[in-house]
Amino acid sequence: MTKIIHSYWAYIVLTILIIAVLNALIGLLSKKEFKDKDLRISLFALIATHIQLILGVIAYFTSAYFQTMQSEGMGYVMKNSELRKPLVEHPMAIIIAIALITIGFSKHKKKTTDNSKFKTIFIYYFIALLLILAVIPWHNWLSN
Repeated sequence: MTKIIHSYWAYIVLTILIIAVLNALIGLLSKKEFKDKDLRISLFALIATHIQLILGVIAYFTSAYFQTMQSEGMGYVMKNSELRKPLVEHPMAIIIAIALITIGFSKHKKKTTDNSKFKTIFIYYFIALLLILAVIPWHNWLSN
């Protein structure tokens, strides 16, 4: 059940994250004032990704992949690309991406100009988005 929620919540996360990246890019390029709406969009993306992290951790520890890792060992997992991606590569990249989003949100609050706020959000959120898109198990996700 958690895996299903994790998969469907990912659509929400990607949508909000793309909106946050585009909003920051538009604000940066058009030299807009950073308003409450912009803060909320970035904050919603931050919250959505953290909820996805919690769902992912639960799905990770209750998965058949994790049980295989426990029984076969980490050496076996690292030699097997079909197991390495869901047990190592995907979780680590997602954790890094969410850390980038968190850092970007935190750093933008310390910026004094609107342009630098948009720029900070854009850079950190965009890199995180690319990282997330790179490690989504597309073949599994799209078949659901």
